[in-house]
Amino acid sequence: MTTRLPRLIGATLVAAALAVPAAQAQTTLRIGMTAADIPATTSQPDSGFEGNRFVGLTLFDALTMWDLSSAEKPSVIIPGLATEWAVDPKDNTKWIFKLRRGVKFHDGTDFNADAAVFNFEKVLKKDAPHYDPRLVAQTTPRMPTITGARKIDDYTIEVQTSEPDAFVPINLTNLFMASPAAWAKAKNWTEFAKNPVGSGPWKFVRLVPRERMELAKNTDYWNKQRVPKTDRLVLIPMPEANTRVAALLSGQVDWIEAPPSDAIPQLRTKGFQITSNPYPHTWPWQLSTLPGAPTADKRVRQAMQLCVDRDGLRRLLGFMALPAKGVVFEDHPWFGKPKFEVKYDPATAKKLLAEAGYGPGKPVNVKVQISASGSGQMQPLAMNEYIQQQLKECNVNVEFDVIVWETLFNNWRLGAKDPAARGAHSTNVSFAWQDPFFGFARFYDSRMVAPRSVNWGWIQNPEFDKLVKDARSSFDAKARDAALARLHERAVEESYFLFWVHDVGPRAMSPKVKGFVQAKNWFQDLSPVSMQ
Repeated sequence: MTTRLPRLIGATLVAAALAVPAAQAQTTLRIGMTAADIPATTSQPDSGFEGNRFVGLTLFDALTMWDLSSAEKPSVIIPGLATEWAVDPKDNTKWIFKLRRGVKFHDGTDFNADAAVFNFEKVLKKDAPHYDPRLVAQTTPRMPTITGARKIDDYTIEVQTSEPDAFVPINLTNLFMASPAAWAKAKNWTEFAKNPVGSGPWKFVRLVPRERMELAKNTDYWNKQRVPKTDRLVLIPMPEANTRVAALLSGQVDWIEAPPSDAIPQLRTKGFQITSNPYPHTWPWQLSTLPGAPTADKRVRQAMQLCVDRDGLRRLLGFMALPAKGVVFEDHPWFGKPKFEVKYDPATAKKLLAEAGYGPGKPVNVKVQISASGSGQMQPLAMNEYIQQQLKECNVNVEFDVIVWETLFNNWRLGAKDPAARGAHSTNVSFAWQDPFFGFARFYDSRMVAPRSVNWGWIQNPEFDKLVKDARSSFDAKARDAALARLHERAVEESYFLFWVHDVGPRAMSPKVKGFVQAKNWFQDLSPVSMQ
C-alpha cells in the first residue's frame, strides 16, 4: 500500500495536470496565403480580393455581405450591418438602409449612422479629414456610381448614386466599417493600420510585415452564429507554391491556399485534406483594344481563343479547373447563346489570322503582363507557359512581362495606356464574377476605363455601354438576368477577354482542421472552422 498510494496519487495528479490545460488550451489556425505581404489593414485591404477575404471579412463588417454558409447553393447577398434596404420608388438614385442596433466596434464604441457616414466619407468626401486616396483606390472602382451618404436618424442612412443602379447592395459588400473613434485616436490611416479596429468576428492582435498577422476571436461578435470556433488566427504570406506545400508538410501551417497540382497526390497520401468547389472565378487574359495593338483586331482575338486546348490546361492543373467558354458557366442564366463558340479549333484560328494578315512568315507578336503568384492567380507561370506554347503553334508569339502580384494588380487599375503597362497587349488578372458589376460592368463600360475602374483594355463600344446600362437599371431580377445574358453573348463574340479556365479553389489542410464549408464564392467564412 505504501508503494501504490504515491503511484495512484501521482497518476491522479498527472491526469489532472493534463485535463486542466486541455480545458484551457487555446486553438490556433495558421493559413499560408498566396499574397507576398499582409494586405493593408487600413479598413480597405489591398492585394485584390485575397485582401478582402483574409483582412476585410475577418476584422471588419460591411452593410451587406455574402451568404457563405452553403457549399451547394450559389451565394446571395444578405444583411450585414444593415438589416434591410430599398431603393426610393420616387427616385431610383437614392437607397435607404436601416442599420443594425447593438453592434459594437472592437474598442467598445457604437456602430450607428454617424459611423456609417464616416466610412462613406473616407473614400467619397475629398475635404473630410479622414479622406485618403489610398483607400479610394481600393474601394471606389468597386462602387463607382455611389456619390455619398447622409444620416436620416441614428440607425437610418440614405445612399446617393449618380444614376439608377441596381448593383448597389452588391457593391457595398466592399465598403468596410472602421471605428471613427479609433481613427480619431490614430489621426491618420497609417497609424490606424497599426492597430485596426472594426466590428468583425476577429480582433487584431499584432502584425509583422511580410511575415504574419495574428487575430483573436471576438467573443462579443453581434452574430452569435459567427463567433469563431478557433481562438486565434494567424495569416502568413507565402507567394511561392512549393514553399506553402513544404510549410504544410512540416507542420508550420495548417492550411494553404492554391496547392500546386503536382503536390496534391502526395498531400492526399499523407492524410491532408484537399477541398475544392466550382465557383464564380475566371482566369483570363484581358486584351488591349488600343490603336496599333494586334489585339485590337477582332479576328486576332477570336483566333487566340481557338488556339488553346483548355482540356490540356485542366490536365496540367490536375483537373482543378473547368474549361471556360465565357465569363460565366454555360448553365448560368447570364450565359445566353453566343454566336461565336470558344473551343479548341487551331485550323479555324489560322484562317482568321491569315485574314488579318498573319501567318508563318509574319506571326502575331503579343506582350502579356503576368505574375508569378497572387490572389486567385492559380498556378500562373505553368499555365501561361502552356498557353504560350499552344499559341506559338498558331503563329502567335507571346512575350511575358513577369511582375509581382501587387504591381500587376495596381497596373490593372492604371490601364493599357499607362506607362506602367510597358507596351503590353494583355494583362492576366483573374476575377470573381458572382455579381454583375464585377463580372461585366467594370470591364465593358467605356466610363470604367482607368482610373475609375478596370476597363484595362480601353473598350469604347457604344453597344456595350447600352447593354451595361440596361442591366444596371433593371431592378427586376428576371429582366436583369435577360439584359446580362445579352451582354454576355456580345462579350463572347467580341472576345475582349481570352477565357481560359474557371477556378475550383483548391485548398490543402491538416486533418486537424474541421468545419470548413467551401462556399461557391471567392470569399469564404473562417468563423465555423475549428482545430481538433
